[in-house]
Amino acid sequence: MAKSAYLTDNAFTERNIVCYDHSDVISNGYKVRNPLRFPAPLMVFQLSIISLTSLIIGVGLKPLGQPILVAQVLGGILFGPSALGRSEVLRETIFPPRGVMALETAATFGVFFNLFAIGVECDSKRMFRPGKKAVIIGISVLFSSLISNMGMAILMQSFITMDPPLAKALPVVAISQCIVGFPNVCSLLKEMQMLNTDQGRLATTSAMFCDVIGFTMGAVGFIKLQVEKEHSIPRKMGSGLSPLILVIFTIYFVRPAIKKTLKQRPDGKPVGENYFVCILIIVLTYIFAAETIGQHFLFGALLLGMAIPEGPPLGAALINKLHYPIGKLLYPIFLTTSGLKTDVFTIHFKSLWVISLLVLFSVLIKIAVMIIITRFTGLTVHDSVIVGLMLNSKGICDVVFFNLWRISEALTDEHFAVVIIISVILVTVIITPLLKYLLGSIEEQSPTKRRTLQHSKPDTELRILVCVHHLQSVPTMVNLLEASNATEQSPIGVIGLVLIELVGRAAPLLITHNHTQGEIPEDASISLQIINALRQYELAYETCVTLQPFTDITHFDLMHEDICRLSLDQNATFLILPFHKHWEIDGSIGTSSRAIQNINSKVIKKAPCSLGILVDRGILKGSMAILNNQKGYHVAVIYIGGPDDAESLAYGARLARHPNVSVTLIRFLMFGYDNARERKVDNSLIEAVRYENSMNENFIYEERVTRDGVGLSASLRSLEDRYDLIVVGRYHEESPLLVGLGEWSECPELGVVGDFLASPDVGIIASVLVVQQQRVRGKLLNRAAKPVVVNNQDGGPYPEMNNHNHNNNGMSTPTTVSNDHPRWEITIDRAN
Repeated sequence: MAKSAYLTDNAFTERNIVCYDHSDVISNGYKVRNPLRFPAPLMVFQLSIISLTSLIIGVGLKPLGQPILVAQVLGGILFGPSALGRSEVLRETIFPPRGVMALETAATFGVFFNLFAIGVECDSKRMFRPGKKAVIIGISVLFSSLISNMGMAILMQSFITMDPPLAKALPVVAISQCIVGFPNVCSLLKEMQMLNTDQGRLATTSAMFCDVIGFTMGAVGFIKLQVEKEHSIPRKMGSGLSPLILVIFTIYFVRPAIKKTLKQRPDGKPVGENYFVCILIIVLTYIFAAETIGQHFLFGALLLGMAIPEGPPLGAALINKLHYPIGKLLYPIFLTTSGLKTDVFTIHFKSLWVISLLVLFSVLIKIAVMIIITRFTGLTVHDSVIVGLMLNSKGICDVVFFNLWRISEALTDEHFAVVIIISVILVTVIITPLLKYLLGSIEEQSPTKRRTLQHSKPDTELRILVCVHHLQSVPTMVNLLEASNATEQSPIGVIGLVLIELVGRAAPLLITHNHTQGEIPEDASISLQIINALRQYELAYETCVTLQPFTDITHFDLMHEDICRLSLDQNATFLILPFHKHWEIDGSIGTSSRAIQNINSKVIKKAPCSLGILVDRGILKGSMAILNNQKGYHVAVIYIGGPDDAESLAYGARLARHPNVSVTLIRFLMFGYDNARERKVDNSLIEAVRYENSMNENFIYEERVTRDGVGLSASLRSLEDRYDLIVVGRYHEESPLLVGLGEWSECPELGVVGDFLASPDVGIIASVLVVQQQRVRGKLLNRAAKPVVVNNQDGGPYPEMNNHNHNNNGMSTPTTVSNDHPRWEITIDRAN
C-alpha cells in the first residue's frame, strides 16, 4: 500500500507528490538492493555526510576565526542547487524527494529541543530584572532599529523601481534585522570566548531583555493572526486568551511543581532518569499545545524551558543530556537544510543590492544608536562599537524566522537565498574579525604600573585577591592572610573570589556580595560558606582588614579572564591561586583537576600583578588559626636569585613582622660561582631584610652552599616537617644549581624548585607558596629598582653585613655577627 505526501524537490523548492511504501522502511540487509532507496538508511547516510562535511568546513574556517554556524550553513549550500545539487545524479542519490520529509522532521526536532535547551539556560530573573544599562540599550537598539529599518524600507519602495515580490519582502527583511536574539549573541560570544568580557556581559544581558520584548511582540502577532481567522466571538476570545492561560499555568503551576519535586529529592544525589524522561514528555506536550492554540512551536519550547530551574541539579542535567544528540547532531541539520534551500542562481542583481543595502543600514544603525546613547550608558565610543557589533550577531533566531516567512510566502526562494547569504553568513563573517580586532586592542593595553610587593610602599594598603574553588582550601588560605600581618599602618584589603564552574546556564555570572546578602543561584550556595569564613577573618581584624567578596560562575575556559580583570579593576597587588591538587590526610593525592591547572597556567601569562600559587598541605599538619596558635607559624623563604625570589623575599619580610610568625630565610649559593653584579643585587636585597629584622627573635638567616642540583635537592629535602609554609620564587635563570631538577617536572606552572617542593615523593608536608613577580608587557622587572624594605637612611642597611667575606672560588665563609644583634643565626651547609 502506498501513501502520498507533499514534499519539496530539488533544493526543497518545488512541490511534488511523492508516493512511498510505508512497509519498506529499512533494507533488512540481506536483500541485494541499494540501501539508499529505503528511508532509514537514506536518513542515516544524510545525517552522516552532512555532519562530516560541516565538520570539515568548520576545521578549515577555524584558523580564520569563523564560528561553526557559517560552516553548517555553507555545508548545506554545498549540497544544494548552488553547487553539487545541480548534478541530477547526485541530487537523486543523496537528497531525493522521498527523503526530504524525514530530514526536515529530524531538523525540526533539533530546533525545538535546542530552543528548549536555550530556555533552560536562560536566567529568567535576569531577563525580567535587568540592570539599568541593559534596559536603556535594549529599548534604544530594538525600537530605533525597528523605526529606522521600516522607514528605510518604505523609502526604498518609493524611490527604487522593483518588482512586487521584492517590495513585499523589504518590510519582512527590515523586521528581521531588528532581531537581537539572546541565543545568537550568546552562541557567538561563547564560541569566540568573549562571554566574560565586560562588553560581552552587557551585550548578553541587553539581548535577554530584547528577547522579552520580542517574545511578547511575536506572541501578540500570532494571536492577532489567529483571531483574524476566526469568525465567532467565542472562538476569537479563545484564540486570544489561550496563550495567556498557558503562560499563567506555566508560571503558577508547572514551575512550582518542578521545584517542589526537586526539593523532595535526596540532597547530593544526581537527577534520576525518570525526571529526564518526564521532562521530555512535557516538552512534546507543550509544543503540541502551542501549535494547537495557534502559536509557533518555539513559543511552547521556550516557555517550558524558562520554567525549568536553571543550573544544577535539573537544568545542568538536561543540558548535559541534550548537548550531543541535539546540539551536535540534529540542530546543525536544521542549519544545513536551510542551506540546502538556498539557490544562488535564482538571485537577481537588483534584489541582491537592495536587500544588501538594507542589511548594511540596519547593522550601522545598531552601532550608531550605541554610540549616541553613550551619555546614558557610561561606555566609551570604542566599547559602544563593540557592543553594537555583538548585538548584530546572527544565528538560530534569524534562520528560524527566515524559514517561517519562506513557508508563509512572505519571502520567495530568491529573497530567502539573499538573506541567508547576506544577513546570516556575510554579516557573521565580517563582524567576527572586527570583534577580535577591537577586543584585542583592549587586551594589548596591559598595565604598565608596578603592582608588586617589592615596589609597594610599606605604609599603604596591601590588596590581595584570593581565589577559592573548594571549601577545604579556606583554612590554609585564611592562615596565609593572617600571617600577612594586617596593621592599621599597613592594612590589608582582601578581594575574595569564589570560582564555580558554569553548568546548565548560557551566560556567566559575576556576583558582588555585600553585608546585606541578596539572593544567589542555588548552585552557588557553597560560596556563602566560603565568604562567611573570610568574614570571620575580617571581623577578627576589623580595624585593619576589609573584605570585598565576589562569586564568579563561568566556564573553566574563560575563568582566567575574570580573575585577571577583577585583579586589575580592584587594584590588587598580590593574587593567590589554589593549586589544582588536594592532599588526603594520609599524604596521598586526593583530587586533581586539570581544568584548574589550565586556569593557573593562563593566569600566570596574563596576570596584571604579582601572584602566588598555594599548594595546600594544611590537612597534613592541621590548620589551627595563627591568631590562637601558641606554637607560632613557621615559614621558610627560599632564595636562589631572580625577580621572583626577590618578590618572595618581599612577602617573607612582611610575614616576619607578625608576632606569631617565625621566618627562616634560606639562601642557596653555588660553589665556585661568582657573578659580581648579580651577587651585589642579591646582597643588597637580603641585607635590607636582615637589617629590618635585626631585633626580631623570630627571624633566622641561613646560607647553604651546594655544588649542583643533587646537592640542592638534598638540602631541600632536609626541610621535611620543620615548617608550616615554604615560600619560593617561580622562575630561576638556568644554572648548574638547577640541573636535573626539572627533568621530571609534572607541574611547569610552579617552576623547577616549586614543582620539586610540591611533589608528593619528596616527603615535605609543609604548604608551598610559589611566587611570581608581575610581568610588565611580558618582561621581568628590574630587581634593583627598589629594595624589598625601606633602608635606614643613616648608614644603609645593617653595615655589619658588609663584612660578609667570599674566598676566591666564590664559596662563602662564616660571617662574624655583631654582638649588638645576638639573635642572628647563620648556618652554612658544606655537605657538598
